Amino acid sequence: MTRAEGSGGRAAAAVALAARMGRLESEGAFDVLVKARALEAAGRDVIHLEIGEPDFPTPAFIREAAVRALEEGHTRYGPPAGLPELREAIAESVAARCGVPVHPEEVVVTPGAKPIMFFAALALVEPGREVLYPDPGFPIYRSVAAFAGGRPVPVPLREAQGFAFDLEALDAAVNPRTALLILNSPQNPTGGVLGGEDLKAIAAITGRYGIPILADEIYHRFLYEGEHRSILSLSGLKERVILLDGFSKSYAMTGWRLGYGVMPRPWAEAMAKLMVNSNSCTASFTQRAGCAALTGDQAPVAAMVAAFRRRRDLVVAGLNAIPGVRCLPPRGAFYAFPNVSALGRPAQALADFLLHEVGVALLPGTAFGENGEGYLRLSYAAGEDSLREALRRMRDALAAL
Repeated sequence: MTRAEGSGGRAAAAVALAARMGRLESEGAFDVLVKARALEAAGRDVIHLEIGEPDFPTPAFIREAAVRALEEGHTRYGPPAGLPELREAIAESVAARCGVPVHPEEVVVTPGAKPIMFFAALALVEPGREVLYPDPGFPIYRSVAAFAGGRPVPVPLREAQGFAFDLEALDAAVNPRTALLILNSPQNPTGGVLGGEDLKAIAAITGRYGIPILADEIYHRFLYEGEHRSILSLSGLKERVILLDGFSKSYAMTGWRLGYGVMPRPWAEAMAKLMVNSNSCTASFTQRAGCAALTGDQAPVAAMVAAFRRRRDLVVAGLNAIPGVRCLPPRGAFYAFPNVSALGRPAQALADFLLHEVGVALLPGTAFGENGEGYLRLSYAAGEDSLREALRRMRDALAAL
């Protein structure tokens, strides 16, 4: 290394990052995955229950559509808001599901669903305004709200209420400074689902100040009881709702990075501008695979959901058989959120113990907020034999505490 290179490196290291970087958080699942991979590299056997990723292959007809698109040369820039044919397919799908008219111009396609979270915060939240989000909840909600200069305000989800919003707490939290409410149903990490009456109450509470709602419905196909109800389906809500969805979970396309938002046209135009300034566009061949996913055979999705239902039942029964552990059956998504408070150990300590002592990688409830203390999150996106073995290891290890 030359003197100039060395001094340049020291100078770069001395430059402080912008303060806003301190407001960004990580995602616990990826942090635990890194630790688990390190243990595996050292020869340990680890069962992965930390990552929310379907363990099924992307259906063949979707993969074939992507290959066909590549062979046909669909590898160039596309429109920032998405290919017209995919925006139309999404509009038709959401309209049929929610029972409201949706126009392609109200759809923005993004590389994964997370950009919609970021764009919503950047487009709608002025510095110092409040963003209400579920706690326990997906940690990126809090992260993007803070990064945009907003003030994240947690709204508790209570086990006694089936992990639905505490409506009294929501009512007390809403005020003229509230810029955005984030919903997630079915919910990560709890598997809770908001029912029709909950959604009506939320609409009425937020309606006092016309508060925009970001409705994360990425798990809407993973429902084990009844039918999914979107807040977008309620009368008069369309002009202040952003529906967030994508292909990662329903079609086992996590690595493809394909998501979308449905929203009022002025907001869609703003988010298209954010796409221009960040990603330019979403990969065209991936979008053509998305068209195939929405318009093709849905039997693989139904088969995957049926498998997750069986796994849910296996995991819940196994957890409830462990002394000191109790677990509500999740109504949706593919996570169990057992209450382990009776074991008398902090959630983080229990998660670390299970990873290092018996090779079961899972997350502490506190990875999803302060109200997650006393809980663990397990993703049952793993084969039934692996789940049985994980439950056996957990039972034996926790009995020794």
